[in-house]
Amino acid sequence: MNLPPIQPPQLILAQPITPERFRPYGQVIQASPDGKLFDATDAQLQLSQGIPRFYIMRLQDRGRHFDQITRHQRCTQCLGSLNGATWLMAVAPASADDWPEPAAIVAFEIPGDCFIKLELGIWHAGPYFEQAQIDFYNLELSDTNLIDHQTCHLQSRYGITFEIIPQTAKLQH
Repeated sequence: MNLPPIQPPQLILAQPITPERFRPYGQVIQASPDGKLFDATDAQLQLSQGIPRFYIMRLQDRGRHFDQITRHQRCTQCLGSLNGATWLMAVAPASADDWPEPAAIVAFEIPGDCFIKLELGIWHAGPYFEQAQIDFYNLELSDTNLIDHQTCHLQSRYGITFEIIPQTAKLQH
């Protein structure tokens, strides 16, 4: 099998996340007053295909480079950093095809005062960050990483890798 030649990473400028910008990929969930009734600003979860799993995920030395992107088609997924840390996530639209379109990959800079909910089938790479370690809370299904985890290896499939460039200096320290 002939592998594509190795190229320098394609740079993606992370845009600050807003509910409007992130809407094609999911939801941005921000704090709301206690007692607020459920509405469209709350995470619209799809977790009926198995046992929900809510856990704290410890990630170390992630950096900002990636060469693979993943999707889950049986459940939504929620991710947020603990301790207010800002982080990066790359996403691409869900596709009827088996693989994402590299030109459609975008990146977001996500502050630590909100979390994201990914829609079904959204391709995602991350979380990424410059700090040595960040803990994240993660809501998915108990077997998501076993039976609902399709990964595209961008280097072997398309001959590309990516580097996310943050907009704020906070992530560069």
